[in-house]
Amino acid sequence: MPLETVTEGPVLFERLTTHIGQATLNRPEKRNAVNAELASALERIVEGAENDPEIRVMILTSCDDRVFCAGADLGAVAAGKAEGLETSRGGFGGFVYSTRVKPWIAAVEGIAVAGGMELVLACDMLVASENARFGLPEVKRGLMAAAGGIHRIASAVPRNIASELLATGEPMDGAAAFRWGLANRLTAPGGDPRASAQARRSDRREFTAGRAAHAVRGTREPRSGRWRGASAGRPAPERASPYGGLSRGPARLRRKARAGVEGAVAG
Repeated sequence: MPLETVTEGPVLFERLTTHIGQATLNRPEKRNAVNAELASALERIVEGAENDPEIRVMILTSCDDRVFCAGADLGAVAAGKAEGLETSRGGFGGFVYSTRVKPWIAAVEGIAVAGGMELVLACDMLVASENARFGLPEVKRGLMAAAGGIHRIASAVPRNIASELLATGEPMDGAAAFRWGLANRLTAPGGDPRASAQARRSDRREFTAGRAAHAVRGTREPRSGRWRGASAGRPAPERASPYGGLSRGPARLRRKARAGVEGAVAG
């Protein structure tokens, strides 16, 4: 059935064209940090897009040009609500382990760190602004990028680059993301990566032709939501909650994690 427009809440949805939908993270006051409400809303849109016969590709973006997503809502984590940050079907954010056969494109202007970076890595393609910043800073705070970041970054960029990102926790900018193959396209600062993402789909007529749309869906692994052969020989990752330990751990560790993510966003 058709997916209805969503104009309020932590994730918005609009239909840009007959076949292109857009999900917009919409918690600007929290830097789009993932809480239970956002995770549930994004999962509903993912499943709605899968069940909408007209939608053939989705764009995931932010309402705020300064930040795509700062990761987990550490206020919710500190309050003991870490389990709500993931859903039973979609994993973290209701997205990173969702079963999808339709391509998703991340359109990023600003910061995508920690869980926000893992949302990007769970997408199929990336259009990034030159002023975008991507990072997995968990190692700086005694944590792990356990929502898919560890195994997906190793498939997205050269091994030594992935090792550096994971071992140091330092971010890369949009130009580096494009240079190392993480981003498919690069837009100028102040440009609109969402428009570029939409143009990319409009330019590729195979995504709007009926038979090709079936071919695209068939090319993806329905169980894992990945492209066939892309993970050949790689074991399926163990699904672990990246933030569950924080909700049960000492308050000092929770404060350290909060300071780390806020510092990464402020920097």
